[in-house]
Amino acid sequence: MQTIVEIIFDVVYLAFVITVGIVMIRRAKGDRQTLLFGVMAVVLGSGDAFHLVPRVYALCTSGLEAFTAVLGIGRMITSVTMTIFYLLLYHVWRLRYGVTEKRGLTLSMYLLALARIVLTLLPQNGWTSASPSRAWGIYRNIPFALMGEIVTFIFRSEAKHSGDKGFRHVWLAVLSSFVFYLPVVLWAETVPAIGALMIPKTCAYIWLVLIGYSEMRKRQDEK
Repeated sequence: MQTIVEIIFDVVYLAFVITVGIVMIRRAKGDRQTLLFGVMAVVLGSGDAFHLVPRVYALCTSGLEAFTAVLGIGRMITSVTMTIFYLLLYHVWRLRYGVTEKRGLTLSMYLLALARIVLTLLPQNGWTSASPSRAWGIYRNIPFALMGEIVTFIFRSEAKHSGDKGFRHVWLAVLSSFVFYLPVVLWAETVPAIGALMIPKTCAYIWLVLIGYSEMRKRQDEK
């Protein structure tokens, strides 16, 4: 039963975020914020598909153990695309609030993203191994967590300062995703049940995509 629920959840999640992203891209019509948010949603769904699609296939066939290498490579690709996702979200913030300066902040985000991607691609991670490196799982997520912290802070500060009701919960969706994700990084190897936190983490991303979609609808209704 648990396997069936996971398969259904993964399929619905991927179909939803990619479809919403494509709809936003098609309906952007010169609205750069909507276009960027749509691209962000497609990157999110497409990136997650690299490990969720093989996972669903494995669950439907011979089991996860037979697909260790494929699943590992899929998680590696997803780690890279999630980094790009947060860079795109950062640029949504710049567009949303008309930020034209803060070059130091932009440089910091790109350096953290580069560090995350480099650490992710190093062979020490042991992506294709049945026992990937727990230590390197922590190392590569340090810059990622810092990116999440920056995005959380800037969206919360700007939404509060400007009274932005449309994006007032973006920071909370981002924070929630990390609150559920980091325990998995730290303890899932020793306590497998903690891996279930990936479901509410994914729900936080669905919430984030819905915020962007709802704001698109609102902006278009006002025209």
